[in-house]
Amino acid sequence: MSTRTALVTCCDRYMGNAIKEKFEELDIDVIAGPAEMQSEQEVNELVANAGDIDILVANLAEPPMTGPVQNIDNENWNLLFDSLVHPLMYLVRAVTPQMLERKSGKIIAVTSAAPLRGIPNNAAYCAARDAQNGFIKAVGLELARSNIQVNAIAQNYINNNTYYPDDILDNEKFLEHIKRNVPTNRIGAASETAQLAAYLSREDCRHMVGQIIPLAGGWAT
Repeated sequence: MSTRTALVTCCDRYMGNAIKEKFEELDIDVIAGPAEMQSEQEVNELVANAGDIDILVANLAEPPMTGPVQNIDNENWNLLFDSLVHPLMYLVRAVTPQMLERKSGKIIAVTSAAPLRGIPNNAAYCAARDAQNGFIKAVGLELARSNIQVNAIAQNYINNNTYYPDDILDNEKFLEHIKRNVPTNRIGAASETAQLAAYLSREDCRHMVGQIIPLAGGWAT
């Protein structure tokens, strides 16, 4: 069986490194995307230089700008959409033609469970992540008949360097928050997201399309 190639974006942020390491364990060649990617030109160049892409992992992250809705700043709102929503569309649009030509491919977006439930004082972040989820759901249904499986891992409360870094895991106030809000009473390991991404990337995973899969310890279902 020939080796498959995965493009993992923003590889040193959010879930990029964990997914990269898992894929490499599975003998998948990984092309690591740059830390930040916002412009259409950057995305198009990355995809063109990558060549044949069997698996796209759209791993995009931007810390939320917390505050009440009346204080949402235009610059912060636009930054969230420029970092999370527009690059996702650019990536999927750029990689789809080659997957359609081959009639095969996997697209996995690492998004967020935040809009599945809503978080007060995080309306802008929830809006951007919900736009991602809605896009993936529609694209997944559109491309399913061409044997391209498109899904999202909508996670929360998973250890990562952007939202839940190592130094917060022993914070007493944070641990109390976890006990009150997360049914599993813990923060998930990055390896759990990587394992789910590995499953979604499998060649025999063909019947799961357009799914927004919550991975949040029961915080969202």
